[in-house]
Amino acid sequence: MRRASAVVLVTALLCSGAAADDRIVNADAHRVVFRGRKALEVRPHTHDGNHDGLVVLAGPDFHDGTIELEVAGDVAPDADAAARGFVGLAFRLAGDTDYELFYLRPTNGRADDQLRRNHALQYVSEPDFPWERLRKETPGLYESYADLQPGVWTRMRIEVTGTRARLFVNGATQPSLIVGDLKHGDRAGAIAYWVGPGTIGHFRGLKIVPAP
Repeated sequence: MRRASAVVLVTALLCSGAAADDRIVNADAHRVVFRGRKALEVRPHTHDGNHDGLVVLAGPDFHDGTIELEVAGDVAPDADAAARGFVGLAFRLAGDTDYELFYLRPTNGRADDQLRRNHALQYVSEPDFPWERLRKETPGLYESYADLQPGVWTRMRIEVTGTRARLFVNGATQPSLIVGDLKHGDRAGAIAYWVGPGTIGHFRGLKIVPAP
């Protein structure tokens, strides 16, 4: 795919389901109205930790620039106790299990446990740097806190330049999580909505602004 060279704005569609050219991986995706706003609802097919759900968006490859969207993640009724409403955005995809990812753990945001709060935001790089490895080898470096709530719209803004990415939450002027060493290096790739095990995720208002 070619590198993005213009502003791409994706708004809620009137039809049901994901856009015709989008590719759904291990998930169900439907257009719904959630909290008064048109959105794409995404649920993974399975709840085990080895099968996340993706909606890979059609369009040119993303290299450097800014990605903005609103997400809401909640725990599915049949999820296990470890579910946190995992929801986020994957970028620079080279394959269904090969991407960079920022995601939220909404139930951690207001937990009565400081350690869980510290794990509200997460960066991972699949497949070689899952959260377990990053937390074990570099505790706290790729996770951070933000005030999150399950099932509530949360604005994400991701700024990417070379091997550096920053995550801003809910309009903050300062980043909540900074990654200075994207594990896949300086490359381009697709963008995808992402949900983790046991999650009901909602997505809306995607805006992609490639760097000049």
